[in-house]
Amino acid sequence: MKNIYFFTFLVIIFISFLLINPAICDAQSNYGFSVAPQFGFVHGQALEFVYPSSNNLKSEILSELRYDMKPVFYLGLQVDFGLTNLMKSPGFFSSIIFKAGFSGDSGFHENRDWRSTENDALTDYSVHTNKTREFFWLDAALGVSIPIESLFYIKPFFSGSWMRFAYTGRDGYGLYARGKKYDEFGNPIPDSSMFPTMFFPIDDNPVYYSYEGRDVIRYQQEWLLLAIGFSVGTDFFSPFSLDLSFQISPFTYCAAMDEHLTTNVTYLDYTSFGFFFEPKGNISIAINKIDLSLAFTYRYIAKTRGQSYFRTGSTGSFWPNGEAGAGLSVMDLRFLVKYRF
Repeated sequence: MKNIYFFTFLVIIFISFLLINPAICDAQSNYGFSVAPQFGFVHGQALEFVYPSSNNLKSEILSELRYDMKPVFYLGLQVDFGLTNLMKSPGFFSSIIFKAGFSGDSGFHENRDWRSTENDALTDYSVHTNKTREFFWLDAALGVSIPIESLFYIKPFFSGSWMRFAYTGRDGYGLYARGKKYDEFGNPIPDSSMFPTMFFPIDDNPVYYSYEGRDVIRYQQEWLLLAIGFSVGTDFFSPFSLDLSFQISPFTYCAAMDEHLTTNVTYLDYTSFGFFFEPKGNISIAINKIDLSLAFTYRYIAKTRGQSYFRTGSTGSFWPNGEAGAGLSVMDLRFLVKYRF
């Protein structure tokens, strides 16, 4: 439900701002709307982390899981309200962008574990075909534009973002380092227990397991972001215009669900405060009331951290399960056709 509340909050801000602005429009006759259908793709990865609950482990991370989006194509719409001539006078602006992606295979899902109490060597590795099942992305921004000497403008702003991604990993294989114990002379011997704590190297005759023909894992992330940003642009070289922006924030939140289908265990992770930053560039050419634009964005969210819960089976209560985290690193390239009213 949190995504619904956040979406409603953004819509209220956007509509309220538009209702306030008619007075400004009448006063200066320099405001207008634009609507921009868009097509693009993202290329990158979503990440999942599990942190050790035992101080005996040598690695700082117990598990790292990567879900490729290489690439995911999408359609979307951008709606803007603001000054029609940013170089003429200061003013307000608002923007909302929505993207919906196409489901399909999008690279690989990789799972790595470091379970040794002896060293920080990799103990488990598996790789599977990754399918992006859901891709939804909503951005909203509100700020002011300020012209500087009729040469360029600056735009400080506040922004919010909601994203929802869901994946399925299937097929593939796993390599698992053999566990070991030590005899009374200090020599390593194989460990047949289910949960060894010391291991032979993963390239030393590991256990091989095939997952062909099976769904292995389902994972979804739901992100909420709040940030401040700053952009600078110019239309001095009309009909061409250029805009560069940057956003930054520690206010990130991720609710994630991880379903391990082979073991019938479900994990819920509620994590926050991963460092977020996003540089963006946009170049446009104006043709009458139409702008053709090409925009490039890189969105990065560092490791969040928070409480994890687990449940065995399809019903029952969830129980605390230490700490987990999430991350995101994607490049976004999109083409827009903007109609100005």
